[in-house]
Amino acid sequence: MKILILGTVPNDLLNFRADLIKDILKQGFKVIASSSALDSDSFNHMNKLGISYKPIFLRRHGLSLVGDIKTLFNLISLFKIQKPNLALAHGIKLVIWGGVAARFNRIPFFALITGLGFAFQGTSLKRRLLTKLVSFLYKIALRNSRAVIFQNIDNRDLFIKKGIVPINKTYIVNGSGVDIKKFSYKKIPEANVTFLLVSRLLGEKGLREYAAAAKIVKLNYPNVKFDLVGSEDESLDAIPIEEVGSWSSHVNYCGPTNDVRQYIEKCHVYVLPSYHEGLPRSTLEAMSMGRPVITTNAVGCKETVDDGVNGFIVPVGSITKLAEKMVWFIKNKDKIQKMGNESRRMIEDKFDVRKVNKEMLRILDIQ
Repeated sequence: MKILILGTVPNDLLNFRADLIKDILKQGFKVIASSSALDSDSFNHMNKLGISYKPIFLRRHGLSLVGDIKTLFNLISLFKIQKPNLALAHGIKLVIWGGVAARFNRIPFFALITGLGFAFQGTSLKRRLLTKLVSFLYKIALRNSRAVIFQNIDNRDLFIKKGIVPINKTYIVNGSGVDIKKFSYKKIPEANVTFLLVSRLLGEKGLREYAAAAKIVKLNYPNVKFDLVGSEDESLDAIPIEEVGSWSSHVNYCGPTNDVRQYIEKCHVYVLPSYHEGLPRSTLEAMSMGRPVITTNAVGCKETVDDGVNGFIVPVGSITKLAEKMVWFIKNKDKIQKMGNESRRMIEDKFDVRKVNKEMLRILDIQ
């Protein structure tokens, strides 16, 4: 039995789906992975895992009629040649064009919605038209899907409200799960309080709010550190690296990394002031290592925090409230460890990758 897994970029497949792929391989199935072209290190990693990799043409960002048609035909050809027994896709473009290609080849199709993304945010005329277009394409792609898997109730309910998918096809899982052994519990450091945000350099991740709040807090607490880890991006919402550089007096930009654990271990509090998420993996990884969280009341973010127990929830876009909660942690450093312990407990109860993958395999009906 062959299972095809579609991901936007190779790193998504390796970082977010590797544990699921390993569990599928343990069931005795062959796994074919497909995304945009990959580097030699990623290719070697996939070979070691026992994954057969087939690259396709894919432009992650923006609308391109020619590019998207090329992606669709690449996928139709991939399905026809590989003849998988089922396909699982995540990422807007791969869910849409993968769903169409699966219908064309009569392949059982499963979609994983990890967040609504740029297309469903904002109220401008351009954004509203984009939302209508993407909703229409989703509806076509998911018409014959076996299941549509969401990471939070709000996203699921929006798809149902827009008539994209009926409720009887939907499932909810607790994100991608976290390897609680890899992201093991670490005690809070004795040093001055350090806040951390891990994200691609995107406006809608709340990076500008993080920087503005850091600037306010630094006025009275100059020894407090604010670290930012993440790579540049090509999205329309990308923050130029020059702008990030202009924050250097109050934010320490550490660049991209392949292993966030070293940064999480050095921090006291994890911060994600995002406008929207599916279920943010970076937050879950920080929680697994025993760090309290400050995040927003946005869809996908609020699910990670029990307000006042393992962290705090602030309004989206509120620099003042974000700064207030940062100051609370500075003044109440003795409470950080206890709240971090609550984060770890939540991860073990709900977000352990073994529990999440068991549910995924049940939905895919390949146990």
